[in-house]
Amino acid sequence: MWKSLLLLVSVATPAVAQPTIDLRTATLVDLTHPFDATTLYWPTSPSAFELTTLAAGPTPGGYYYSSYKVCTPEHGGTHLDAPVHFSEKGRDTAAMPLAQLIAPAVVIDVTTKTSDPVYRVSRADVEAFEAAHGRIAPGTIVLVRTGWSRLWPDRKAYLGDDTPGDASKLRFPGYGEDAVRLLVERRVALLGIDTASIDYGPSKDFLAHRAGAAANVGNLENLTNLDRLPPTGAIVIALPMRIAGGSGGPLRAVAIVPAQ
Repeated sequence: MWKSLLLLVSVATPAVAQPTIDLRTATLVDLTHPFDATTLYWPTSPSAFELTTLAAGPTPGGYYYSSYKVCTPEHGGTHLDAPVHFSEKGRDTAAMPLAQLIAPAVVIDVTTKTSDPVYRVSRADVEAFEAAHGRIAPGTIVLVRTGWSRLWPDRKAYLGDDTPGDASKLRFPGYGEDAVRLLVERRVALLGIDTASIDYGPSKDFLAHRAGAAANVGNLENLTNLDRLPPTGAIVIALPMRIAGGSGGPLRAVAIVPAQ
């Protein structure tokens, strides 16, 4: 039987109320693209997702048995960027505290602006969100909805270019450095987006990644179903494989949305 679940999330200020969510009435939303042969990776990735069959079928004992080998780079599909991905002194994947990976979330919707395929979320966008919904609390997971997940897994449409091995002509929205610096000031837990990177496609210096990683803020990339989340009130659980020394990893991200 489902029981009420009280999720206590570590935040920097004790004044932040801790939400109580009843799983009998809450909606569970999967924010993860499945991993399969169509999963998109950065164009310069040396490999993609591979699932190799080790066994699948009846056994001499008369029962069915299957087992597979999985091979994948860290950064592809729905995945986590640990801070060490862009900061030498940043936390690796295994060192990220659970309070950073399980936290209240807000969704900043910029879909009305992403007719510009290289739109960058600005400080003004964050301030406009706060004017409408209140100041973003420390410990929050901030998600940006661009609408780009509707293009998955069409490589050319989603990334803006499908030239093998070439990341120089990518076109998709991302965070601007000024927005990330403001969110770092807010002491947020993670940044997330429904595109291939928190930096916009044409970036060559990855300033958004660098600004967050320097403050041990990781990223969730290639998310989906952000349209099913409210601007505030959801809890996100974003748990990657716990890879010691890793710079990221495949991610199963879900949201718990309380009944309205």
